[in-house]
Amino acid sequence: MGEAGPGPGPGAGPGPGPREAQEPEEDEAAAPGGARGGRAGPRGGIRVLKRNAKRAGSRSCQSRSRVGSRERTWLKGDVGRGCLYVYGRDSAAAAPSDLRLVLCTVDTQASEICDGEGRKNLFLQLHGDLVRRLEPTEKPLQIVYDYLAGLGFDDPLRMQEEAANSDLSCMIRFYGEKPCQVEQLDRILLSGVYNVRKGKTQLHKWAERSVTLCGTCLIVSSVKDSHAGKMHILPLVGGKVEEMKRRQYTLAFTSAGAQAQTYHISFETLAECQRWHRQASTIVSMRFSMVDLSCYSLEEVPEHLFYSQDITYLNLRHNFMRTSGAGSLDSLCSLQTFWLDGNFLTSLPEEMGNLQQLNCLGLSFNNFCELPAICEKLVNLDKLALAGNLLETLDLTVLNRMSHIKSVDLRLNNLKRAAADTLEGNKSVAYMDLRDNQMTDLDLSSLVSLEQLHCERNKLRELTLSGFSLRALYANSNCLTAVNIYPVPGLLTYLELSHNQLQCVPDWACEAKKLEVLDVSYNLLLELPSRILRSLSLRKLMVGHNRLQSLPPLLEHIPLEVLDLQHNLLTKLPETLFVKALNLRYLNASANSLESLPSACTGEESLSMLQLLYLTNNNLTDQCIPVLVGHPNLRILHLASNNLQTFPASKLSKLEHLEELNLSGNKLKTIPTTVANCKLLHTLIAHSNEISIFPEILHLPRIQFVDLSCNELTEILIPEALPGSLQELDLSGNTNLVLEHKTLDIFSHITTLKIDAKPSLTADSALTSTFWNHGVAEMAGQRNKLCVSSLALGSFAEGMEAVYGMFDGDKNEELPRLLQCTMADVLLEEVQQSDTMFMSNTFLVSHRKLGMAGQKLGSSAVLCYIRNEVADPASNFSLTVANVGTCQAVLCRSGKALPLSKVFSLEQCSEEARRVKEQKAIITEDNKVNGVTCCTRMLGCTYLHPWILPKPHVSSIPLTVQDELLLLGNKALWEHLSHAEAVSAVRHLHDPRAAAKKLCTLAQSYGCQDNVGAMVVCLNISEDNCTCEMHGLTLPGPGGFSSTTTKPATPSCSSGIASEFSSELSASEVSSEVGSTASDEHGAVGLDGSLLPRQERRCSLHPVPPSSIFQRQPSSATFSSNQSDNGLDSDDEQPVEGVMTNGSKVEVEVDIHCCKGKGLELERPAAEYSSSAPGPENDSGLVLIIRRQNSVNSNTVQRGVKEKCELQKSLSTCCLYGKKLSNGSIVPLEESLNLIEVATEAPKKKTGYFAAPSQVEPEDQFVVPPDLEEEVKEQMKQHQEDGADQELKEELAAPLPEEFDTAL
Repeated sequence: MGEAGPGPGPGAGPGPGPREAQEPEEDEAAAPGGARGGRAGPRGGIRVLKRNAKRAGSRSCQSRSRVGSRERTWLKGDVGRGCLYVYGRDSAAAAPSDLRLVLCTVDTQASEICDGEGRKNLFLQLHGDLVRRLEPTEKPLQIVYDYLAGLGFDDPLRMQEEAANSDLSCMIRFYGEKPCQVEQLDRILLSGVYNVRKGKTQLHKWAERSVTLCGTCLIVSSVKDSHAGKMHILPLVGGKVEEMKRRQYTLAFTSAGAQAQTYHISFETLAECQRWHRQASTIVSMRFSMVDLSCYSLEEVPEHLFYSQDITYLNLRHNFMRTSGAGSLDSLCSLQTFWLDGNFLTSLPEEMGNLQQLNCLGLSFNNFCELPAICEKLVNLDKLALAGNLLETLDLTVLNRMSHIKSVDLRLNNLKRAAADTLEGNKSVAYMDLRDNQMTDLDLSSLVSLEQLHCERNKLRELTLSGFSLRALYANSNCLTAVNIYPVPGLLTYLELSHNQLQCVPDWACEAKKLEVLDVSYNLLLELPSRILRSLSLRKLMVGHNRLQSLPPLLEHIPLEVLDLQHNLLTKLPETLFVKALNLRYLNASANSLESLPSACTGEESLSMLQLLYLTNNNLTDQCIPVLVGHPNLRILHLASNNLQTFPASKLSKLEHLEELNLSGNKLKTIPTTVANCKLLHTLIAHSNEISIFPEILHLPRIQFVDLSCNELTEILIPEALPGSLQELDLSGNTNLVLEHKTLDIFSHITTLKIDAKPSLTADSALTSTFWNHGVAEMAGQRNKLCVSSLALGSFAEGMEAVYGMFDGDKNEELPRLLQCTMADVLLEEVQQSDTMFMSNTFLVSHRKLGMAGQKLGSSAVLCYIRNEVADPASNFSLTVANVGTCQAVLCRSGKALPLSKVFSLEQCSEEARRVKEQKAIITEDNKVNGVTCCTRMLGCTYLHPWILPKPHVSSIPLTVQDELLLLGNKALWEHLSHAEAVSAVRHLHDPRAAAKKLCTLAQSYGCQDNVGAMVVCLNISEDNCTCEMHGLTLPGPGGFSSTTTKPATPSCSSGIASEFSSELSASEVSSEVGSTASDEHGAVGLDGSLLPRQERRCSLHPVPPSSIFQRQPSSATFSSNQSDNGLDSDDEQPVEGVMTNGSKVEVEVDIHCCKGKGLELERPAAEYSSSAPGPENDSGLVLIIRRQNSVNSNTVQRGVKEKCELQKSLSTCCLYGKKLSNGSIVPLEESLNLIEVATEAPKKKTGYFAAPSQVEPEDQFVVPPDLEEEVKEQMKQHQEDGADQELKEELAAPLPEEFDTAL
């Protein structure tokens, strides 16, 4: 055994002393026989830190670990060392227990820890749910390290750090006593201390005992005040409870059976006696027939179950059962349903052959290699579940001997073939499930009674079946080229053959007289047989994603109700489609080449019942609009991405039943005013058009969602009150739209209002937009809540980096929002710690930080990080992508889709499905892990560990000139759009917002009804944006100055720092704050007057590798949310920009430039006011410049140096000759050599990074309250006099350095 404590040993330094190791809330508790301090005792010297941590349920996992300094030093000496948190009994009814911090090594066994604490056992709890007892030889710390390694951590030092974090207790926790499960606590109905007498006679005396009515039993303790002694359990089901007449307030509890026992309990009050009587009477009348003991950490069948004769249902799923622990199951003679899924069984005991009434046996996800022979004796068994085992061959001969079995579930095995020794037919099996195996050919023609077959997601090329009894066939997601069924299945009603390689519809399918549903989508069909459309039984036909160029004509009336024709090559529909298919209610013909639509009626009156019509992404023109009038029952109409220019008002007025209208991606100028006649309309989507007049839709009583983004709206005429049903209004992308304050006040009552922020020309926005800009779209679909969130930071960290992410919580919205708010900060911290594993660690740390919220909830995630490669300064940007779950990222390179993500789901990743199956997860019939999710890797869902892991797939790729777009989307988007189609659909669009909107619209038109989210990032990574000297572009320095030396610039320690201060602060106090903001250890190097050799000038595409002068740190912005009294709420007063007053407090927007003025000259405009004050000893040159900021609509940038005023008209010149500040302003290099920024107004956009306007207008005035006017004037006058003298001295003393471009 290795080291077990902080005592001296091989490779270890001196251990901490008894006093030095203590912290204010810690004291040592040496193990019996051990020694205090740093000397190892006879039991290995395990060190225990005892802390009284009051824990209220689950809140304990939020407390932070506080290990002493000596303990930290000891831990750093060896990665094999670590600490464990050992909890007491976790019971809501118990008093707060002690929390012990145990220092040990990976070789320390559980028995040593138990001996050190004086306990018998050590228990392990995973994800707050499953509990098991550790064997004495197991090593707890090694278990923790193995757990962290299973999550995805690779670095031993990082695992040691994570193991010491108390947040980990939400996932893995140790107990000194077995915790009481919450489910068991919920079963406690009544409890108390009462006088108890045992037996019907008076031979026994009355004694005070603790009595509990729990579940279906009465529990009486053998001692007075605790449950520590022997417990007497009295089953009440089938027994009786009655009142005693001889003693007041006394009840007699009697169990059932010949050996019945009786307990008399005396209560103090009548109300208490009646309450116990009511509860016990309910239990007595119950019939105990169903027992659920799943997830109870059982190693054998509980003994008390053998005395229950009435049990018909027994669930022992997810335990640790083995064949030896089955016990005397033959006593459960009434058992009918027995579930043993998720255990470690390899065979069944012979005693189970006596369960003659058993009709359902679940053995899924065990270790069976063949069909259990004991099933032949269970003559009443008709359902056998063996999914997720190790079967490799389907032995039909053995199955024939089990003539009583009707249903067989063999999903997720290793089946490769089906074998039979004889040609004898099987007349019993009616249901067979062979999904997710490895079969290439399947012949089940001997199963003559087969009614339903599932064989999805195999590798089948050919399938042969008997059609005598066949009713449903599910064979999608294979490689089928032929399906043979003989005879013709006359009873077949459902046929699913999608995602195969069929080139024609089988002939026998055309002759099936009762076929109601046919799905042959995603095949290679060139034509559709006319017999299929003439079928008198077919109700639903799915032929999308094929190569159909035309459909056969309809000559007779057909009962077809649903027709899906999307993604084919159709140029027209049959002329009699709407006339002959009068029952047609759903038609999807999107993504074809339709130019016209067939007429809906031949006479004056239409009989069409069509309600849902999807015609998105065709070539339809205005001529198709009159045809739509023939469908008066239309509820949903999608005409997006066509060639519509007008929508006649008279036609729209006749669609009175319309509820959802999508006209996006056309060339419409207006929406007809007759839209007001559509009283049932609740959704209007018309983005990406040329609409200039806001439609009259705000009078509609049921309107909920309106999307008019990316149009040409200029003004909005709205009623005095909006409809109460309106939930979302999207007006973004209308560059000419100006909303009055009265309009904004009315819109403030809308749950979601999307409008463009006021444009501001800043260096940050201008420079980042040169390389990338993004657009986001999120739509709820048919769901009542949006469970998709996105992260978009176009200017991240030092400015020339970007982070984009998409998070999909499926049915929960909490986790996506948490990840949206926290994941960027985690990434910034991890980038500073590691240059290789930062993206993987970002996901793992975010997973841990979800805490209790992540125990039961989960989320898919994709994160994209664009940055310059530090190791290769000459390279361009690189893109690193990580994802878990079903969110994906796709890069468009030279017009082709380049997937960067991996889909972690059971259906699309066979490796993950194999891993989950080997780890004994229960995969339900809908292909979900434990019936919860189809994903195998997610953030959160820790209670599904180790089946669900947070380790992401990480890929990195250098960005090139050929890279055009980066697409991010959730599961719903990529289920309905292929990567290639998504790229081709938006590649020609210049507006990323319109592109993202189009992707979501296409997904909805293609059948998506779930939440859908899309993000489009337009990339412009080219050498044309490079301004490096190495590429031939040089910046000449001023004449007379040295071109080889300059003063080093000391950038701000974080991007987007904002602080607030009032006019009551003196200049010296402000200077002190400024000095503390520049928390750079090497700040003195940039403040001295020495000159350093000039480095080669680099642009943001090719930055200079960071030197030791500057270290990037996480952003620590503080924003003010106070509203100014002098805002835009009043029409009588014009606000003063840059000055916000609130009572006696004045908040001024400022730029503070900290300049060491030896070689620096600042020439100020006449309208600027400057003040200076003495600062620290080395900051005598600190200058506080308080300037009024310009309007956000300004289009120029004011320079502080007169020589560069002529450059302010060119944005590219500003970027070339100026240094980009973290708040987005551009200043000349003379002012940016030593720079600290302080701003007072919080950003309003979601990115969280501050962009402050920087232009100064000459007529600006500094406004102060009247009572402070004289004092401010006096200070300003004194400062100007001192500043002028100082500037003159500096100008004569030192020349200006040469200017050059510096990267962030």
